[in-house]
Amino acid sequence: MTSPHAIEAENLVKHFGETVAVDGVSFVVPEGSVLGLLGPNGAGKTTTVRMMTTLTAPTSGTARVAGHDVLTDPGAVRRSMGLTGQAATVDELLTGRENLRLIGQLYGLDNGYIKRASDDLLERFSLTDAGDRIAKTYSGGMRRRLDLAVSLIATPPVLFLDEPTTGLDPRSRVELWEVLRELVKDGTTLLLTTQYLEEADQLADNIVVIDRGTVIAEGTPLQLKDQSGAAALVVTVSHGHDLERAEALIRPHVREVHVDAGARQLTAPAEGLGHMTRVAGLFDESGIVLDDIGLKRPSLDDVFLHLTGHRAEDTTTEADEELVS
Repeated sequence: MTSPHAIEAENLVKHFGETVAVDGVSFVVPEGSVLGLLGPNGAGKTTTVRMMTTLTAPTSGTARVAGHDVLTDPGAVRRSMGLTGQAATVDELLTGRENLRLIGQLYGLDNGYIKRASDDLLERFSLTDAGDRIAKTYSGGMRRRLDLAVSLIATPPVLFLDEPTTGLDPRSRVELWEVLRELVKDGTTLLLTTQYLEEADQLADNIVVIDRGTVIAEGTPLQLKDQSGAAALVVTVSHGHDLERAEALIRPHVREVHVDAGARQLTAPAEGLGHMTRVAGLFDESGIVLDDIGLKRPSLDDVFLHLTGHRAEDTTTEADEELVS
C-alpha cells in the first residue's frame, strides 16, 4: 500500500433521483486507526459506507480502500475489507461454526485454514461454547459478535462497521467495544458509523460529523468538544446552607457563576486545570465542606447540538436511510 491512509474518500456525491443523499464528502483514515462517522438518521452515513464498499456507485467522486479505487478496482476493494451492517446477516439455521466455514469457502480459502481461523474467531469472540449451536438460539449480542467474526474470516486489513451496536443492551455494547479495541491493537483499520455519541467517544481516534449529506466538522473527540465551548468548573457543596457563602467566595475569581440550589452546585466557565486548582484552594480554610470540585468538558452531545441545532438522537425524515434499506 503506497498511501499511509487505509481509507480515502474524495468528494463523494450520491443522488437518488432529485434527492442528494451525500454531497461532497471527503476524509481519510490512517492505517490502524478508528474513524467515527457520526450523524443522525438520514445524514448520509450508510450511503457513504455503501459507496466505499462497492455496494452502490458514486454519482461523482471516488474512494480508495487499502489503496484500491472503488470504481476501477472494486474486486480488490472487496478482497481488502470486511463489512458489518446495521443488522446481523448470519444464517440463523446454521451453527456459528458453519457460518464461519461457509463464508471462508465463499472466499475460496483453504479448508485447513478455515478450520483453524474458525476456531480462533469463536474463541476470540467468546463463542466457543456456542460454536455448535444454531445461530437462531443466540442472543442479540452473540449474533452481532458472530456477524463481526464472519467479516474477519479472510483477515481483511480494513473493516467497515455500520452502526454495529444498534439494538444491543449496554453490557453487550461494552463487550463489543472491547473486541473492537483488540482488533485495532492488532492493526485493523476501522470505519465506524454510529448515532451513539458515547461509542464514538470511546472508540474513535478521529470523528467526521455528517448532517444532511455534508461534512460539517471533523477532528479528534477532544478537538470537537473544545469547539463547542469551554469547560465548566463545577463545585458541589455538602450542605445547602453553604451555597451562598461558596458563591460569594468564588465570584471574584470567575467571569460568571450559575447557582443550582437543588443540586447544591455552582457552575462557572473554567480557564483550565490551574484555574480549578486556584479555586479549590479558596475552600481550604473557608470552613465550607465540598462533596466535589472538578472540570466538566462539553460532551459529544453538546458538540452535536452546537453544530446541528439538534440532539444526535433526534431523527429526520430524509430519504437516505429509506433509499438504501
